[in-house]
Amino acid sequence: MTSVPTSDGALNRPMIDLRYVKKLIDIIDDSSVDSIEITSDKGLKIRISKSPQQRGTGLVAAPLSVPAMLPPTALPRVSPAEGTPTVGEGEVAPRPEPAKPAALEVKSPMVGTFYKSPEPGTKAYVSVGDRVSKGQIVCIIEAMKIMNEIESEYAGIVREVLVDDAQPVEYGQVLFKIDPTGYSN
Repeated sequence: MTSVPTSDGALNRPMIDLRYVKKLIDIIDDSSVDSIEITSDKGLKIRISKSPQQRGTGLVAAPLSVPAMLPPTALPRVSPAEGTPTVGEGEVAPRPEPAKPAALEVKSPMVGTFYKSPEPGTKAYVSVGDRVSKGQIVCIIEAMKIMNEIESEYAGIVREVLVDDAQPVEYGQVLFKIDPTGYSN
């Protein structure tokens, strides 16, 4: 670092050696360290960070409204079409029926080849409409010549098999959809 004289001959604050800063940046880029701050005895301060940081800013969470927790309100009276009942003052509008739970997804825990049965030509572990229990083997995924038995994470009825036998699968790909209510249709 060097000092620069001012027009009146006094020395100004030390200047930064840009080669030194460049080396620091390269070191930070090649390491797992996110940021570094260096302070010299002359009061010079250098802060280098991989992630941008703005002064005086922060994340502020906005409050979320929760309509399900609010009490039901009376709907205003509107002249309905003939044959449609009205909701009068003081009456509460009927709540819609709760939606059926969505089918739960059994996903591939690895990349490999999907097999629906333990050996070619034998019965599949599970088919659409079968009842499965948690921990039951539902398929095999071959990865690097190792046969991995995949267990169901859920109990219920198999609603969909989304992969064909001997088809390559990706990590996280949905293999089966299971209806947790367990009712056959």
